[in-house]
Amino acid sequence: MTQTGRYATISKQGDRAMYVERIFDATRDRVWDAYTIPSQISQWWGRGNTLVVERMEFERGGHWRYVEYSPSGGGQQLNGFEGRYREISPKDRIVRTFEWDGMPGYVSVESTTFVDLGDGRTKIINTLQCFTPEECDGMMGAGMERGMNDSYEALDRLLSGVPVNV
Repeated sequence: MTQTGRYATISKQGDRAMYVERIFDATRDRVWDAYTIPSQISQWWGRGNTLVVERMEFERGGHWRYVEYSPSGGGQQLNGFEGRYREISPKDRIVRTFEWDGMPGYVSVESTTFVDLGDGRTKIINTLQCFTPEECDGMMGAGMERGMNDSYEALDRLLSGVPVNV
């Protein structure tokens, strides 16, 4: 895993897992809210594009679904993502299943850990455990790294108070 400036790079761990870490200039409480409050998720998770949080049952076993729409308008759906929450440890960790409409039937497990660095910054550690090596390769080949970094840039703007969806 390498990080140049604010850019997080996804690295593979073995043939079925991906690992990312990224530091944000905001408190853990603030970053946790951005990950768990639908009105905030919709401002950054879809790379700053229009994102509709269709479902967010934020509890163990609860269903979540986000749909991203084209920035050019016209209501064209770009991506849909969904899953179920497996673990919620407030302000520390979220574990959920993750399925992308572009690869239906390939369900992975995503774990996001929120680390308070003690200086007003928060480190996010994200791991994605895929079911097959082909699933990991497919996600990487579909532009996951760029999409994640575009979303993290939108999250930086949200955390700094800059409007994201204008």
